[in-house]
Amino acid sequence: MLPVPAKRSNAVASSKSNLFVSILKRFSFAKSVVGRALSRRYGLTHIDLDWRIEQRFHQKISDMFATIGEDGFRRRERNMLHEVAEFDNVLIATGGGTPCFFDNMAYMNERGVAVFLTCSVEVICHRLMIAKVKRPLVEGCTPEELHHKVTTMLEQRLPYYTQA
Repeated sequence: MLPVPAKRSNAVASSKSNLFVSILKRFSFAKSVVGRALSRRYGLTHIDLDWRIEQRFHQKISDMFATIGEDGFRRRERNMLHEVAEFDNVLIATGGGTPCFFDNMAYMNERGVAVFLTCSVEVICHRLMIAKVKRPLVEGCTPEELHHKVTTMLEQRLPYYTQA
């Protein structure tokens, strides 16, 4: 992770020609559901960054973590973010770690409007426990370990999320 970026103004520059909305979310927030609903409402093309990466590389994210590690995945994620952010009239739903690596948070803020969705740690843990697809960073955790890991990760990520 990078050092925490400086606090930015809440004002969005009116000179931005493209609408770029990144839904930053905590673990298991249903970013795709929210993203699709907002996309329909505002006539934007919805792009789920994780899904797009999986389709491009013909591999699940958990398999990427196993074969190329988190660093390799984060490089792919950054490259894909930069690729899709060049499209016009898109709403991009990112993974929870996306804003915390490289220049991603600053880039998202430069390209458009970033939105941070949140819910309680308890709700996140419940969703992760019942999820069909297990997240690589929390796979195999007991409920207590999961709660601790989610709490710790959110504390580390919150300074990035609040830049949205």
